[in-house]
Amino acid sequence: MSAEEKAKAKAEQVTGKAKKAAGRAVGNERVEAEGSARETKGDLRGAKEKAKDALDD
Repeated sequence: MSAEEKAKAKAEQVTGKAKKAAGRAVGNERVEAEGSARETKGDLRGAKEKAKDALDD
């Protein structure tokens, strides 16, 4: 996995977790859902890069 893509995936995961927790803390379902979506996007980006690495080997 390229270091740049790995960093982007991790950043999305962390940002998503923080936004989800903030939304949950204040009772804002929309913000919580946006955080969850961003975290999932980061997970998928990481999975995509791992799959690309597996195909290259």
